[in-house]
Amino acid sequence: MGTRILLKPAAMPRIADVLHTLFATNEPLDLVLTRFFAKDYRQRVNGRWLSRDEAVAHFEHLQKIVNTVQVRVLDELIQGLKYADRHVVTVHKKDGSVTVQEVYLFAELDDQGRFRTVEEVTLMLEGTVPDQMIGYAAS
Repeated sequence: MGTRILLKPAAMPRIADVLHTLFATNEPLDLVLTRFFAKDYRQRVNGRWLSRDEAVAHFEHLQKIVNTVQVRVLDELIQGLKYADRHVVTVHKKDGSVTVQEVYLFAELDDQGRFRTVEEVTLMLEGTVPDQMIGYAAS
């Protein structure tokens, strides 16, 4: 079992909550973005930076190709406006294929508890070569 250290108000998001909301609810994407992501949000995956608009295109693409997502948080630390976790994400795609990735995530939150920056490094545990880009792919 992993380590979980929470030094935060209960309202601050966890990445597992964000991914669940993006892929397991029918909540409109614009509402999810407003709730979980700051207006100046940026994301870096395996060294590649995405602007907020590019991240939105990425989320839209994933919603088209993903059937379900399961997230298992192995370690998590939230202290002040800093968030870090290590999680395994299993993605069941609409084409029937599955990809599994271990993700090391470091983030900064804004003063409202929304993600301002997310920096991730991923390790593919199962999947195909194109699945290595699933962390930043867009259509």
